[in-house]
Amino acid sequence: MATEADLRRFLNRIDQQSYKAYKDLERRYQFPTFTLLVDRVQGDPFASPSQFRVQVPQRQAKFPPTLYSNHSREVALRDYLTRQFDRVAQAIRQRRGSGSSGLIAIAQPRQTILERTSVLINDNWVEVRFVVGLPAFGRRVAGRQAAAMLCEDLPEIVEQALHYASLKANEVQRHGETAEDADWLRSQLQPRELVAFIADGSVLPRASGVDDRPLKTGIPFQSPESLRVEFTCPHRGKVTGMGIPAGVTLIVGGGYHGKSTLLRAIELGVYNHIPGDGRELVVTDTTAVKIRAEDGRSVAGVDISPFINQLPLGRSTTQFITENASGSTSQAANIMEALEAGSRLLLVDEDTAATNFMIRDRRMQALIAKEKEPITPFIDKVGQLFTDHGVSTILVMGGSGDYFDVANTVIAMQDFQPQEVTDRARAIAAEYATHRAPEGGSEFGSLPCRTLPRTQSRQSDRDFVKWKIRELHTIVIDREDIDLSAVEQLDDPAQLRAIAATLVYLEQHYLTGKYTISEILDQVMAEIVSNGFDFLTYCPPGDFALFRRFELAAALNRWRSLLP
Repeated sequence: MATEADLRRFLNRIDQQSYKAYKDLERRYQFPTFTLLVDRVQGDPFASPSQFRVQVPQRQAKFPPTLYSNHSREVALRDYLTRQFDRVAQAIRQRRGSGSSGLIAIAQPRQTILERTSVLINDNWVEVRFVVGLPAFGRRVAGRQAAAMLCEDLPEIVEQALHYASLKANEVQRHGETAEDADWLRSQLQPRELVAFIADGSVLPRASGVDDRPLKTGIPFQSPESLRVEFTCPHRGKVTGMGIPAGVTLIVGGGYHGKSTLLRAIELGVYNHIPGDGRELVVTDTTAVKIRAEDGRSVAGVDISPFINQLPLGRSTTQFITENASGSTSQAANIMEALEAGSRLLLVDEDTAATNFMIRDRRMQALIAKEKEPITPFIDKVGQLFTDHGVSTILVMGGSGDYFDVANTVIAMQDFQPQEVTDRARAIAAEYATHRAPEGGSEFGSLPCRTLPRTQSRQSDRDFVKWKIRELHTIVIDREDIDLSAVEQLDDPAQLRAIAATLVYLEQHYLTGKYTISEILDQVMAEIVSNGFDFLTYCPPGDFALFRRFELAAALNRWRSLLP
């Protein structure tokens, strides 16, 4: 195996040569305290940075096994080390050359603790995956600068970020305990017949629409007495807060009083959050899916008949197909697809819902007879979803009191504080009866179970199927865009990259016409949990993060190539 000295000599020797001389870097190098692996070298200074790994033996790193003794702690430790590597790399590096030249960088986490490929840990070693923008003068090798980066800066980063003795032990411990408490709380929801929990003292408002850190002047959350529940967490001990029971829950209140802020926190309660985020103890049923209208999306053979029937020209709604869905048909499809993927909790905000899908009041019923209206509104199906299939709904609703008739719990937000007003809402519903006639029958109907049609794989080798992502919203496979801008629970671009690679794998192994959507999701998620993401790519990826089956299903369902 080549040594650190061999690496330095090589980089000095190729100084000022053509940039392609860097290609001979691809090998392993033994440093005094770690091994450096160069997996892929960029061909151009303006190309995607090169992919590197370091492996630090535990005899050097010396992380106590208790810090990664279970899944919660392991994921949290890997997250913490990713953040520490990023902090140290940014603090000590100086940019060299042009483009991405002179860069040492790792995936940059946001406020959530996700299972990432950037750091792996076991009893033998700690492995970190990162990228390097190899420095250049124009299109010539800046070998001496590269030697300084890899033989001086990198060992310093490793020592400060990946040796336990260099870290703040209390911070590392707190990171793991915060995640473990949240996972434990989430596991307690179903036994307590709850779908979400918001701890007292949580800070839900965010700094801004583009800054997900807590608002410094945010008002701490305080639960109403009637919905207050208590847990004893493994580390934090006694915790109180608002438990949202299973069933149909309305969140009401005036504009700008925190309705959508509360729902947004519940949406992201499917993930753990870092200490200091304010939402560390906001947890939600892991199967929760945010539902919204999505004009213009494609729909491939979804049964939307519980909500939509008798379309003009005799169009089928049991196998509904369109390249350009309306607000109501897209929202119906989003619900049915979430149920097909296994969701037990739907989250809806009236601000992003189709009005004609949500409600048809008594006056409109009198003007337009049911036989002339294809849409059965959500108000007439939301209760049936719970009674027939055990699927709960949390709904932000400030514009229609008709939902008082079907709600099990009503929470009013005032100045970002909740009050339970269920009894008052029922009294108002009785006093101001709408005499609205329920539509759509007395049962919800069966849940969908589609088998996707066989597709012709475009390549025999997934490594040659080109894909990329644009920000947090779009996957591009070959030249086809998959728009996920309406999939609001995607929290990190690393999840989007992992989904893109998984879609290519699915196309070549599962889209054979033999499997249902549910079977595909079950099998591929089991493969990822068992094997990680390395089997999906040629080089071990360092910028992937674990996604939920629901976001994978959302991408699969929006892939226009699947339209019959």
